[in-house]
Amino acid sequence: MWVVCEADEDSSASGSAAKPAGSGSGSGDKQQAKPVCTTERMVPQPPAGSMFWGEKSPEDGAVHQRTCLNGPGGTPVTESVVLDGTAAAPAIDPELVARQAVSKMKLLGPTIGSPRTAGRYTVGVPVWMWVERTPTSYGPQTTSATAGAVTVTATARVSSITWSMGDGSSVTCNGPGTPYRSSEGMAQSPTCGHVYAKTSAGAQSHKFTVTATSTWTVDWKGGGEAGEFTETRESDVQVAVGELQVVR
Repeated sequence: MWVVCEADEDSSASGSAAKPAGSGSGSGDKQQAKPVCTTERMVPQPPAGSMFWGEKSPEDGAVHQRTCLNGPGGTPVTESVVLDGTAAAPAIDPELVARQAVSKMKLLGPTIGSPRTAGRYTVGVPVWMWVERTPTSYGPQTTSATAGAVTVTATARVSSITWSMGDGSSVTCNGPGTPYRSSEGMAQSPTCGHVYAKTSAGAQSHKFTVTATSTWTVDWKGGGEAGEFTETRESDVQVAVGELQVVR
């Protein structure tokens, strides 16, 4: 038997559900306060006196393996616990099962196509920002997880990307952006762009750090319920911005 529960208040480890390679956010506080756990009865049961019983015995209940996603980066940590066989199994929360499904996914920060470290950018000249649409950096990704009789299917896809341009400004784009073509000349991007008003000469290493933060929207359905929560991931690139020099 499998059950999904929130970790006990006296759990030795604390944290939120899986947040690999970035930070995540959800629709409720419970996920941010306690890790997701699954509990499975050991079959066969260990003999009396086994280290799995600790200071208890078979008369006290049954040995279960409890796994919580509270290790580094949301990795699983397993411990043995003795549960009273008469205790009612905790209700299975489909959203927690959905988060377990997401922990199986590889959600990365944006694969930045532009701006590029090797690019040449100039004050007053439009910069076109865009990212590559790969399954791991843009989605969609779909997977399922099961706990007891509850199976939840979750689909994650990037819904927006916020660009911190390094000059104190930010731009939020609702799509991957549009790749620049030389035929566009000095035109601004129709979907995601920025115009620098100052050079990066005063920045560290004389370059702006451009950070692209993607918001992954996760839609899930199962256990008679449906819902949505988000995760965030980020990538960055160093960009030099200069001035156009007029030669007389």
